Amino acid sequence: MPPAAPPSAPATADLLHRARQLPKVLLHEHLDGGLRVATLLDLLRQRGIASPAPDEDSLAAWFDARAHAGSLVEYLRGFDLTVAAMATPEGLARVAREAAEDALAEGCVLAEFRIAPLLFEAHGVPGDVAVEAMLRGLSQCPLPAGPAGLIVCGMRHESDAQIARAADLAIACHQQPRPPGSARVVGFDLAGPEAGFPASRHAALLARVRAAGLGLTLHAGEADVGDQVLEAARLGATRVGHGVRLADLLDGPAAAAALAAVRRHGLHLEICPTSNLHTGAAASLALHPIHALWRAGVSLSFHTDNRLMSRVDHSGEAASLVQAGFGWDDLLHMGLDAAAASFLPVAQRDAARARLLAWAAADGLPVLQRP
Repeated sequence: MPPAAPPSAPATADLLHRARQLPKVLLHEHLDGGLRVATLLDLLRQRGIASPAPDEDSLAAWFDARAHAGSLVEYLRGFDLTVAAMATPEGLARVAREAAEDALAEGCVLAEFRIAPLLFEAHGVPGDVAVEAMLRGLSQCPLPAGPAGLIVCGMRHESDAQIARAADLAIACHQQPRPPGSARVVGFDLAGPEAGFPASRHAALLARVRAAGLGLTLHAGEADVGDQVLEAARLGATRVGHGVRLADLLDGPAAAAALAAVRRHGLHLEICPTSNLHTGAAASLALHPIHALWRAGVSLSFHTDNRLMSRVDHSGEAASLVQAGFGWDDLLHMGLDAAAASFLPVAQRDAARARLLAWAAADGLPVLQRP
């Protein structure tokens, strides 16, 4: 694993202001990785759980140190803390509502959040209760294009039976009638460690998920080879979380075939640049595979992954990409790609697209057809 890159130069106030004005589409953010520091501290106190730091500043510094340790193990340590802290219906609803509020404040017009709800059963919260609480929280803060969607995750390293339970929960919650204007479950994901836990092991289960009308996104090509991205597409995923190792296939004789497969399957990559630096999937933003993938015409977009763990927000992510050489028109097109790939209803996707195009027109940015 390459060492984590040192932080780049801080974005200027003007750059961050413009980044906040950019309408954004958020497809990849884990609720248990995105708590506000103050909320985490409050929930830990309510639950009687010891905090690794006594106040907001020092707790933020604790997460910052984990992010820049250059170790996936260190990076993931914070999740045990956040899952335990938010493991009540009230805590889950609060975290979901605040996530939507933060996305709205960052200029997001459409958003999907994800989580593995069965993680909370160890703390006494049944999976269906956890999902209902988070949907309630998301519904309390609709975004301009409508309420956020929720993606249920199964964890790849767990038993086949447990992953099947997560998929069954996603299907049941997706099919349950919801009041108009409320958040709903829109997709299923396999998260967790890739190496040694192939998604192909769950091919029949994933086909059942798709047949139930759920969107399918799979974490792939972050900590394993680029072929896993193409495997995810063959399994029916229309989106891949991260997918950065796909860039390895673009430099060699297999490049044309790989790109043809990506386009044939209509695959979209949910790339999380800062998180990729912290987990060792990329050495620096300047060398990040997002550059090669974008030049090749791959449909992709940028996301936060874990705002708390990586100490990043969506506007900061946008500003960092501009500093790394992307133009505002590039970020606009990424947003359009993301809106098209969303699992939310067509009306919401169209509303998000309209917001992006209106911003482009007001700013004089061209909207060009990409390869």
